[in-house]
Amino acid sequence: MELEELPVHLRGSAAAEPFHESVVNAAIDLSQRTFRDPEARGYPELLALAYWMRKAEIVRLAAQFRTLQLDNRILAPRGLVFHLPPRNVDTIFVYSWLLAALTGNRSVIRLSPQRSESTNILLRLLRETLAAAAEPASSGTTIVSYGHDVEPTEILSGLCDARVIWGGDQTVDTIRRTPLPPHAKEVTFPDRYSLSAIRADTYADLPEEKRDYLADQFFNDSFWFDQLACSSPRLVVWCGTAVETRAASADFFHRVAGCVERRRYLLPPAASMQKLVYACSAILNSPVEECRRYKGLTVLTLDSLSGFKRSHPGGGLFFEAHLEDLLHLPEFLGRRDQTLTWFGFTSEELHALVRKLNGRAVDRIVPIGQALQFHRFWDGYDLLQEFCRCVYIESAFQDARPTGASG
Repeated sequence: MELEELPVHLRGSAAAEPFHESVVNAAIDLSQRTFRDPEARGYPELLALAYWMRKAEIVRLAAQFRTLQLDNRILAPRGLVFHLPPRNVDTIFVYSWLLAALTGNRSVIRLSPQRSESTNILLRLLRETLAAAAEPASSGTTIVSYGHDVEPTEILSGLCDARVIWGGDQTVDTIRRTPLPPHAKEVTFPDRYSLSAIRADTYADLPEEKRDYLADQFFNDSFWFDQLACSSPRLVVWCGTAVETRAASADFFHRVAGCVERRRYLLPPAASMQKLVYACSAILNSPVEECRRYKGLTVLTLDSLSGFKRSHPGGGLFFEAHLEDLLHLPEFLGRRDQTLTWFGFTSEELHALVRKLNGRAVDRIVPIGQALQFHRFWDGYDLLQEFCRCVYIESAFQDARPTGASG
């Protein structure tokens, strides 16, 4: 449609009741279509998305949403949510859209004209799903595509009740120059950095098959999306004595390299050259004491995390560092650090870490293998609540006099 038609189109439909039957059924249908589709089965990230949208998970989300409702507090849809997803994580627009749709909102999603094959597959499946869906699911979603034009963003921002920006700091800063209506809410997902922590003595006690399994899970966390997802680890911190950590690191990354070769992971030549240039620069400008190169995998060992820079090329490059104890980690972390994947620590150790961080870093702590598993809790937000307005009801008559009034 023409740009001028968008406002009329978007004002033409109303928000739905949260977890409306038609939206729930559409989510389950999209999951089943993705699992069955021959093209989609070639993309692990699409199958992970389909698994997240399965009926059991939607039922679980609905139950969690009900627990957020109290007798005097009702969560209602915000209205129209404007989603601006990133290009480098093909599936994120569906996660964002679905949580907004399940909580009753209408959505308009901006996609880049330059789309990957997996995004095109998702769009085809989503169109088929919405075409078969009942109201209000069938009419509550609009997908638009344009480049870096300012005018469409201004129009859509002026119409929305919530704007969700996924992307780097520069993307967030650029879009924030476009104002929102005074009542509208904004949720941003800027540049983030993620890391792994592994307790070396616990790793050493693992049998061979469990070490292989852990390496395989680490591969899934890291190499999907070419290590460019915000939650993919780029730094591995080994905790223990120097002898323990070096032995564990050598064994672990040898197994990860085996996964890279077995899975036939291959970077395009340009990205491979970028990784090589970055590694050479890091060796010259950072406290790198050792460089280990495998096929498709580079490991740079740091002698200190002091002043560690968060820039990264992706594509299978890892920094590693050695600490005696997990509680030494907080002094090196900051607000940009998002996800910590872990292995070998007790619940008490992880809780002690969070208490010591005290909110200044890390929003997610999950076992290795779950870095890319999307959740309603993301970047410190509870998206089930972020996409809703809270309506308060005073159920009993109260004295209307102001507090402290006399007479």
